[in-house]
Amino acid sequence: MSPEAVRLDKRLVELFDCSRGQARQYIENGWVKVDGVVVEQPQTPVTTEQVELLEGARTDAIEQATMIFNKPSGMDPGQILALITPATQRSDDSSGLRLLQRHFHQMQIAMPLPYIANGLVVVSQDGRMISHLRENARQLENEFEVDVTGPRDTWTQGKVLASLRTGPATKISWQSEQRLRVAGKGFDSAALITACTAAGLKVVALRRLRIGRIGLSKLPPLQWHYLPSDARF
Repeated sequence: MSPEAVRLDKRLVELFDCSRGQARQYIENGWVKVDGVVVEQPQTPVTTEQVELLEGARTDAIEQATMIFNKPSGMDPGQILALITPATQRSDDSSGLRLLQRHFHQMQIAMPLPYIANGLVVVSQDGRMISHLRENARQLENEFEVDVTGPRDTWTQGKVLASLRTGPATKISWQSEQRLRVAGKGFDSAALITACTAAGLKVVALRRLRIGRIGLSKLPPLQWHYLPSDARF
């Protein structure tokens, strides 16, 4: 006769002398392996599988995750969210956060980029993080590279700044014959495209390098990494 299947949380209670509530929390927090694979659903049926409680297991709540993603151009928000999966995590993610399936639920994009733009995008399931970035977007310094065609001179730079209507702290410089770098507060990617157009420049490509203190840090396109819990924009 085959062994009768039981819920994973019940098996955990039997094996490790914990309460049913503690068992559920261990499982949902990713501290339990079944035959060597982390399982996060307390209702998972088990029979003869090996159930392991990982060293350091805790029952405190797991924080909601925020990710930094390197968006290619030509990608809408739905396509971005569909690409945030375990398979696209940066292999050398140094955030120190454990990969959990629950991190990929109810994700939103804060401070999105236009369809044509590429670079740093913030994806989060933390409503507090989303609200903070949306409410303080104009107070956070953004840094962009803009590939353009048109007149390359100081007058053009000045006209871009005038169109942006930002303070004196905004910096703009030519990085090459066709590339401007712009860093400052009080404008977004759409305003930067409009300002370049008003200055007689045609925007060929737009790349966001940084939001506040958080940059891409050589993150490859189409990959993401966790924002460390102690990081601040």
